Amino acid sequence: MKEMKLANALNERSEIQDRLSELQVRLNNNAKVQEGETPNEDPKDLLNEFDTLTARLETLIYKINMTNSLVDIHGISLTELLARRDVLKLKIGMLRNFLNTASAKLERYSRTEIKILSTVNVTAMQKDLDALSKELRETDEAIQEANWTNDLR
Repeated sequence: MKEMKLANALNERSEIQDRLSELQVRLNNNAKVQEGETPNEDPKDLLNEFDTLTARLETLIYKINMTNSLVDIHGISLTELLARRDVLKLKIGMLRNFLNTASAKLERYSRTEIKILSTVNVTAMQKDLDALSKELRETDEAIQEANWTNDLR
């Protein structure tokens, strides 16, 4: 049997999560019926499918997490790189929002109106943001390469 690549396992995990969301809707739609009527789908069948999918999902999550902890990229585990990527996304989002606010121009209609100034050097912080964005791209590329070159363990 051919080994599954980590990327394929991630795709399957995503598909199962989507199917579970759809299954939740189908279960809710068939939870009650008017007296004398039958549901469009048998909830027992849907619950059996739910059990099958969640068992597979549990196995995938375990194997993905195990693989992430064992894969080494230049001395760093894939788990560490994933954490770094998450933090970079958080930092970039916050800084981008802050810089958009700090750099927004406020029009003064007369010289007597109060002048509003930025509290930070927007240009310098934009360079920091650009460096973080570059690091995020490089980190994401390393993660994607690892996903497609490493087998699920």
